[in-house]
Amino acid sequence: MTSSSPPAEPLRIGVIGTGGISRAHAPGWLEVGAELHCFSLEGAEEFAATFGATIHGSLEDLLAAVDVVDVCTPTAVHAEIVHRALDAGKDVVCEKPLALTSEDARAVVEHAERAGRVLLPAHVVRYFPQYAAAQRAVEAGTVGRLAVLRFERTGSFPTQPWFADEELSGGIVMDQMIHDIDQAIWLAGPVQRVYAQQSTSAASDTVRTAHAVLTHTGGAISHCRGLWGPPGTQFRYTFDLAGDSGRLQYDSAGDPGVVLDDVAAARQESGDGFLPDLDGLRSPYAEEIVEFAAALRTGGPTRVVAADGAYAVEISRAALESLRTGRSITC
Repeated sequence: MTSSSPPAEPLRIGVIGTGGISRAHAPGWLEVGAELHCFSLEGAEEFAATFGATIHGSLEDLLAAVDVVDVCTPTAVHAEIVHRALDAGKDVVCEKPLALTSEDARAVVEHAERAGRVLLPAHVVRYFPQYAAAQRAVEAGTVGRLAVLRFERTGSFPTQPWFADEELSGGIVMDQMIHDIDQAIWLAGPVQRVYAQQSTSAASDTVRTAHAVLTHTGGAISHCRGLWGPPGTQFRYTFDLAGDSGRLQYDSAGDPGVVLDDVAAARQESGDGFLPDLDGLRSPYAEEIVEFAAALRTGGPTRVVAADGAYAVEISRAALESLRTGRSITC
């Protein structure tokens, strides 16, 4: 007769902020059998009804009841809440960006290291299968030495008004383009210099496009383009990676991964265009949460770590400094 270990207790997850991104994270936590708790200034009741979460009336009450904190608040308070969670001895998932400034991002990373806790910056694009496959191909040398990388990301302007205030959100660079800045770093390595430009529509400040050119220390050049469009803009993302032995390209508009009939296509078009439509596909948001939960259980690795999140903030801030000054910024 053999003995078996008792089943592990379910992780108790405290979701802070119950807006749109929390609803992308929650299915992953449910998939690993977690017990959900939430605290939010608004929307907690609807979130709890949808996902079976326990509502707490204060941040202190939530921190006392959970093992892990998932920060899904507006960007401006990310760092403050991460510090409070770490002070309470919790491991933390924090929606990107980790913070609005390089100093605050580095501070939360250093705090996590001192506290001996795990801090995961939720750079979900690393979990999209197309980008993960591209990273594996680059690592295997399939396209040779990278020379030029191009990334584009297009979507509707976010519906929450705080995104329009760059002091609160960091604007299109810190909120949207940071995904592709992180991809450029993941694929081509550290950045030596950044130059950026931005244009805002004369008709509406919610229509914006930004461009950033990253010169990597290894010699490659990355061009990132982001667009926040008017309501109804279809979400689209592309990359084009050219090396000295080949080229790797992807366009979500040309290869959606599934073929939709007229009814399904109409349903897809009714979305807000801010987050990608993932119907019929394995959710990258669930994938990152499942990987993080496994890492907490086993001590294993995750494909993104706290320092990656801080570095993405640093390069994004360099892009914002370039926008402000019109100069190329040395990193």
